[in-house]
Parts: sequence; C-alpha cells; structure tokens
Amino acid sequence: MGVLSNKVERDQIKPGDHIYSWRSAYLYAHHGIYTGDGKVIHFTRGAGQEIGTGTALDKVIFSSSPSHNLDNQCPNCGDQSRLDGVISSCLDCFLAGGDLYLFEYDVTAAFFLAKARGGTCTLAKSDSPDDVLHRASFLLENGFGVYHIFKNNCEDFAIYCKTGLLVSTSISVGRSGQAASFVALATTVVSSPLRFLTTSFGGLAAVGAGMYCVSRLVSDMGVRRDVAKVVVETLVACVGTRSRDSSVATEVGKLD
Repeated sequence: MGVLSNKVERDQIKPGDHIYSWRSAYLYAHHGIYTGDGKVIHFTRGAGQEIGTGTALDKVIFSSSPSHNLDNQCPNCGDQSRLDGVISSCLDCFLAGGDLYLFEYDVTAAFFLAKARGGTCTLAKSDSPDDVLHRASFLLENGFGVYHIFKNNCEDFAIYCKTGLLVSTSISVGRSGQAASFVALATTVVSSPLRFLTTSFGGLAAVGAGMYCVSRLVSDMGVRRDVAKVVVETLVACVGTRSRDSSVATEVGKLD
C-alpha cells in the first residue's frame, strides 16, 4: 500500500480491518469491517444502491452496478439484494467482483492530502480489533439507523466501528471522506472569495486545489473538534428515537 493505491490481497487483511471496494467505475466505494473467516459486516441501503437518491437518476447511476442473478445465488449468503441496514456477507458478495482495498488510520496530514480522493484514509486513530469487532457485531444485531448518503453511510459505519467517533452536532451525525470530497469539490472556487485574487487559469487551479485540500482536511474525523467517543450501546439507544442527530448530540454533550 501507499500513496498511489490501498489495494491489498485477501491474505493481508485481519479481523477488525476496515476494507472497501470501488463501485460503478470508481464513482464511489463501499466500506465494511472484516470479521474473519471470509465474512464482512457492512451497512447498505439495499440492492447495492449505497449512493441512491430515490429518484429516476438512480437508473443512470447504477447502470454499471453489479447485477444480482437470482438463479446464481451465493451458496453462503443467498440473495441479499433486498436487504438493507447492517448485514453480514461473505467477502465475495461484499466485493461484488471488485478489488479489495484497506482503509488506513492514523496517517499524517501530508499523507492524507496526498491521497486526493477521499474515503481512503483518516488522521483518526483506530481502536483495538476487539473493540472494533464488538461494535460491528453489536450494530449487526441492533442496526445503525437509516442509511443516508451524506449523513449516515457505509463509510461512516466503518469509521465508527474502528474509532467509536461520531460528529456531535445536530447538523450531521457523520461525514465520510467520500461525502466530504464531493462537498469540497462542489464548493471549491465557485463559492470561495479567494477566486477573485486571480484571473489566470493557473491561479484559479491553484486556489481551487488549495481550497479542496483544506475543505477535506478540516472535515476529517481525526481533525474536526465536533467529534466525540460514543459507546455503541448509547448509540443504539439513540437510533430508536425520533431525531437521532439531536439525541446523539445530547448524549455526546453528557460525555464532554
């Protein structure tokens, strides 16, 4: 592994590792926690539509997604295409024909910024494998709330399992690296007043790259200040409430 790629072989991963695989021609990555014996616990919206919008746009987005052949079901998992929430799958079903990648923790700021694509690493430190597996198993039984592409997605799930960290503000419970990258890209240059400092193409590119990097860095779970440890039992208790965001924020406030 390194700056260029986090790709690994199956015999290189261990129980408690945060793994991922790219989907839809590298449009996004699906994340999960490897639990050993060829099994992965992961959070899904169902039918592989982790970035679904619930609109007709999904037909375009998922045109290149893996299809589910009911006549050729996995002998270990069966048909999981209709399942959503936190599920356990074999490694083959999780990868869905894609390559295997290992998410990195406790990286330096320089390394983080060198990985221009979000959703591959974080400055946050990982807890012990036992803690990671406990959170993942507990959430498999009790759920992780409603899937949301920006606030509560598969990467948020895996990062929480690894670190126990959640964003405590009522605006967002979680902000994955992928989501942060998309937001940073959408707001770079166009919304930045720094764009008026230069009119040259090179200058605009430099300003844009700088703003993109800063936006990604300040959104990382290992940097932002509105993050706190939440024990998994407390999190699950909040999931059943009407407003999970405000409930988690209240519980986190009690821990501060």
